[in-house]
Amino acid sequence: MKKFTFILLGAVSASFFAPMSSADINEALANICTIVKNDDKSELRKKLKNVQDDYNLRLGDYYTGVSCGGNSLIRYAMENSAVETGTYMIKRMGKGDLTQVEKDGLALRDWAQNNGYLDKVIGQELVARID
Repeated sequence: MKKFTFILLGAVSASFFAPMSSADINEALANICTIVKNDDKSELRKKLKNVQDDYNLRLGDYYTGVSCGGNSLIRYAMENSAVETGTYMIKRMGKGDLTQVEKDGLALRDWAQNNGYLDKVIGQELVARID
């Protein structure tokens, strides 16, 4: 009986302390682009909360690793006029994350200005947040 208990405890502790795989987080974020495009703030809030609860990660921790149509989540929200989800993400992210240069060498604000999104609601929220 003791041998069985040790084996069971070993299996449970190994699964508890096993490193999280990137496949799991990818599955958790699988439809985030669709949620942003559909401007479903409620669903986005649930998705971000689940990722935070399950993986102890905040939006800024994985933001740069998510690409929707070749753009970051906030850029994608701007392109799709997804005001609710775009402004929600801006409010959830730190100023440092919002001012970082993205893959194309442009910070979010510069990209928004170059593409005419800075005068839109999401762009105005971005400016208010980082200034």
